[in-house]
Amino acid sequence: MKLRNKNIEKLKDNLYDVLIIGGGINGAVSAAALAARGVKVALIDSRDFAGHTSQQSSNLVWGGIKYMESYEYGLVNNLCKSRNELVRSFPSTVQEIRFLTTVSKGFRFPPRVMIFGTWLYWLLGRAKTRIPRLLSVSQIKSREPLINIKNSTGGIEYSDAYLHDNDARFVFNFVKSAMNRGCIAANYVESLKTRQDDNGNWITHVCDKNTGDEFDIRARVQVNATGAFVDQYNQLTGIDSTYNHVFSKGIHLIVPRISREKRVLAFFADDGRLFFAIPMANRTCIGTTDTIVESPFAEVTDEDRKFVLSNINDQLDLDTPLTESDIIAERCGVRPLVVNKGQKSADDTMQMSRKHAVETSIKNKYISIFGGKLTDCLNVGEEVCQEVQKLGINLKPSHGKWYGEPSEEIRVKYFKLAYRLKIDQNLASDTGELLSERLWRRYGENALVMLESIEQNPLMGETLIEGSGIRRCEIDYLVENEMIVKLEDYLRRRSKLDLIVSRAELKQSKGLMAVCEKLFGKDAEAKYEEYFQPSRIS
Repeated sequence: MKLRNKNIEKLKDNLYDVLIIGGGINGAVSAAALAARGVKVALIDSRDFAGHTSQQSSNLVWGGIKYMESYEYGLVNNLCKSRNELVRSFPSTVQEIRFLTTVSKGFRFPPRVMIFGTWLYWLLGRAKTRIPRLLSVSQIKSREPLINIKNSTGGIEYSDAYLHDNDARFVFNFVKSAMNRGCIAANYVESLKTRQDDNGNWITHVCDKNTGDEFDIRARVQVNATGAFVDQYNQLTGIDSTYNHVFSKGIHLIVPRISREKRVLAFFADDGRLFFAIPMANRTCIGTTDTIVESPFAEVTDEDRKFVLSNINDQLDLDTPLTESDIIAERCGVRPLVVNKGQKSADDTMQMSRKHAVETSIKNKYISIFGGKLTDCLNVGEEVCQEVQKLGINLKPSHGKWYGEPSEEIRVKYFKLAYRLKIDQNLASDTGELLSERLWRRYGENALVMLESIEQNPLMGETLIEGSGIRRCEIDYLVENEMIVKLEDYLRRRSKLDLIVSRAELKQSKGLMAVCEKLFGKDAEAKYEEYFQPSRIS
């Protein structure tokens, strides 16, 4: 908590060029892009970073092939371009993955029509992935024996990309990148009210939700990056906007690993929408639903569970059908979809655009970010920089890219040390991958510091949480650098243990209390009980 406390003190005492409200993907990339250009940035969130919609994605980083059906070729073109850049810039995190799509009899498009669309999708993606293929029923079965081909007329195989780690970790690494360039960020800091003073500067009165302390943050420009709460925050500030949101709920269930193959199984659910089984470490993530809801808050219902389980059981020949007892964890996210104010939303949310919108009030020096997808995040960062410059904030040239993994020189140095220390003698069982690869993917250059601590003291390489691969050196680093206020911040967002290990198993872990003691000191027991209380909702 030292870093967080230090940052909160800095928030009180400075005039910032830009204050960003909201630490989801839009706020995180905006902070990283601005800080890289020398802007004095502050970033706050009333929850943890990526604590709402940004932690509930499918982990797919895709060009949006399903949006071709609604003829949004411009959107698909831009998303494919963004996907390619993320794969190129984050090779350890964003990786190409094959999709195997089965088409059932009576579907609105036959496989031969769909392969044409898939080839067009591949061309829009600049031919940067493996080529699509049309598959016969027998070819589908030979590639994935689990698939039920009884009602199939064939299928297609194509490539897209996915996050090898969890989405919230990806978001937090943008926050870290921003802080490394001078951004002052703090989680669990809520904006209570905000106004402009006589000089046009924003005075935002906030509350540290961890201590109850209230104070003001001053900034020349304010950015509303609150995701699903953009409309609500604009009402608080008195800003009138051209756009607002309607909400679509999507849910995923995490179950034991279905297939040993590293591929996404794609089907069309019984309501005609795309439905996936996505690899997640040693588990499978299945879903999603697409349901209009009225509020940014939503929960997984019994109906949702029955829909997902019924569809996956119908599409696969499992030895034993999946039931609710197989569910390890659940994700429930509300997608904020952008519409013009007064526009009637479509009954079918698939007919609504997934485009984002960045709207600027020159008079008020205020920017609102509507919608957005993880795939499109780099474009959001660039657009916010352009809008901030229009508001009179001087931006320095960015030397090289403001995003991406560390240099090849650092990577080679890291893996040479990992090899010398022989840290890959055992797989990290939470992900089924080499420890050196996992540390590099999650922590980048800071993973080198962890290896150096193991070199000085071999005990730092010991596992803390049984069966997780989490080492002592990681927890020591987290204590100092990742502003973990609650145990859920670590288990759900800085790592993905909350998604791949059931709560019952976590509670039986002897090492988890040791982690709590390192993270929270004298408050360890209270934080532990807070996480396991029955009313807690992820």
